[in-house]
This record gives sequence, C-alpha cells and structure tokens, in this order.
Amino acid sequence: MTINNIKSKIQDWPSIQKTVNQWKREGQQIVFTNGCFDILHYGHIHYLAEAKDLGDKLIIGLNSKNSVARLKGNHRPINDDKTRQYMLASLEMVDSVVIFEEDTPFELIQWILPNVLVKGGDYEINEIVGADLVLENGGEVKKLAFQKGYSTSKTEEKIRKAK
Repeated sequence: MTINNIKSKIQDWPSIQKTVNQWKREGQQIVFTNGCFDILHYGHIHYLAEAKDLGDKLIIGLNSKNSVARLKGNHRPINDDKTRQYMLASLEMVDSVVIFEEDTPFELIQWILPNVLVKGGDYEINEIVGADLVLENGGEVKKLAFQKGYSTSKTEEKIRKAK
C-alpha cells in the first residue's frame, strides 16, 4: 500500500458522504464502527477484521483527540489524531477513516447511514449509539466480542509498571 492509498482513505465529513453515496449506488454494504483506537493491538485487529466480514466497505469513525480526552481523561490519547488516522487507514480491512469531535458518533452515523453498525463489548443493542437510527432505516446492528486480555488501558498500565 502506498502513502497515497493511505491518504485517500482519510476523509472529512463532506467527502465521506460522497464516498458512501457512491458505494451505495454500486450496491456496496457499508459497515460502520467507531472508537479511540489509540494504541493498536490484536484486539483491535481482530475486531476490525470481523467487522469488515459483515459487509463490503468498513468505515471507522475516529474520536478526535479532544473527544478522547473528555472520555478517557487528559492523559489520553497517547497518539495524536494524525498517527491514529494513518495507522487505521494503513490496514487492509479499513476502507475509510473519518474523525468526529463529539463524544458520540451519532451525528456521523446520521450523516452516512450505514447498512451495518458494529460495536464491541458488553453493550445491549439499545445502548449502542445510533442503533435506533440504523434499524429504523432498514440496517442491522451487531455486537462483536472483545478479545480477552487486549485493551489500550491494559497496554498503558503495562507500560507504566515497566518504568
């Protein structure tokens, strides 16, 4: 993959909407997930590969640095927005990465209306932000299991203990 391929996957809101509209005209199934993706690890890779298996195109809504700090504390994110965007965009299973500033991806989900909304963890479907919107528009909402022992928080803890 070239740097231009990676850069082309990093989109702003107007460009992702155009891209999604084109994919939908082509009959592509759009899968959306979101997160901080601060320090990539096996759990992320496994989750994103599983998410990609649910459709044709995988879009990641990436929490901005300010959004991550509000959710996780001022010590996060460890990696800046550009680093996190490029790491995700370099993955084969990822078709697009778009940053959102809000605490939740609701407005972004509303903006692109994916066919499949995916979230990891122990959420109930009715607790997943945007689930009602996706379901009302004929889409699906899926939960994927976390890979035990893999999380950015555990990695961060391990680094701190190594000091």
